[in-house]
Amino acid sequence: MDTADEIISATFWSREFLMEYRQLGKSGLMVPELCFGAGTFGSKNNEFFAAWGATDDSATAKRIIDVCFDSGINMFDTADIYSNGESEDVLGKAIKHLHREDILISTKATFRSGKGPNDVGSSRYHLIQSVEKSLKRLGTDYVDIFHLHAFDATAPVEETLRALDDLVTAGKIRYIACSNFSGWHLMKSLSVSDHYGWSRYVAHQAYYSLVGREFEWELMPLGVDQGVGTLVWSPLGWGRLTGKLRRGAEAPKESRLNTKVVVDSGPQVPQEYLFDVVAAIDEVARETGKSVPQIALNWLLRRPTVSSLVIGARNEEQLKQNIGAVGWKLTAEQIAKLDAASDVPKTYPYWHQVQFTERNPLPV
Repeated sequence: MDTADEIISATFWSREFLMEYRQLGKSGLMVPELCFGAGTFGSKNNEFFAAWGATDDSATAKRIIDVCFDSGINMFDTADIYSNGESEDVLGKAIKHLHREDILISTKATFRSGKGPNDVGSSRYHLIQSVEKSLKRLGTDYVDIFHLHAFDATAPVEETLRALDDLVTAGKIRYIACSNFSGWHLMKSLSVSDHYGWSRYVAHQAYYSLVGREFEWELMPLGVDQGVGTLVWSPLGWGRLTGKLRRGAEAPKESRLNTKVVVDSGPQVPQEYLFDVVAAIDEVARETGKSVPQIALNWLLRRPTVSSLVIGARNEEQLKQNIGAVGWKLTAEQIAKLDAASDVPKTYPYWHQVQFTERNPLPV
């Protein structure tokens, strides 16, 4: 896949924003460069998801969807396990007033969704059951992008991909994608799909941020080589790049990072490293007049394979702030400054490979 400047794209004009549409991998599907993540939709009774925000009234959810749609964001991402299915339910009600053909819905399955022995994984049984339940909660008869939320090493890859291909043939899902795969998980899956002529993963939803760049070591080169687009989850580094965390400043009282279950289940970022990266972002923010999260998001939009960033928001103001990351571009010098500040030592074999870029070039 080419750089962001070279990606086949279209633009959407609104009163406030200029939204670019990008080709998702080497599929024919065009997606907006920002996607709304509906993980904040659902019950306040779920500690993990409530820490990110809990929008469970239909009027507020509908207003957030309308702000997205008016700005050119027509893709909405959720999953069967978000607030135990409530996210899909709230999202389905919030988009009911829109024309189905005007929006893209992305959801996921694989993680445990019930107490039964088959209520988990990527078996044919669980995937078909999960899709049917998701369609019912979303109030639609098809999903545009269906992800495996994680790799299931206990289910044969052939069984999983045949089930997904059958769901595509049946019209229940349009495109298949994966999430949180290792390089070999993704490459093996692509090879099996190619061997049998089955539907192929067009995208990988992965964690990637200015304070989490391991994605670049293996998964990004694989995406370039195989034409797999990247949908980035938690592009603000698990809530660390909101502009509220700085060296010498008091930590905010309201933060998802104050919730132990959130911190323990997410990426671990050394504090001094975080502060160094934020200091570099602050420099660029002063040069551009943009906010810390807008700089962090715009940097990601300049990276190879990135098709869309999954952004969330507790409220309308935060949403509009994040949408302000589009319609402008960092300079090459600013990108280089951020690259240098966020670089970290690589593990083997990547530290060895980067010494021989003449024969093993980095993604451009």
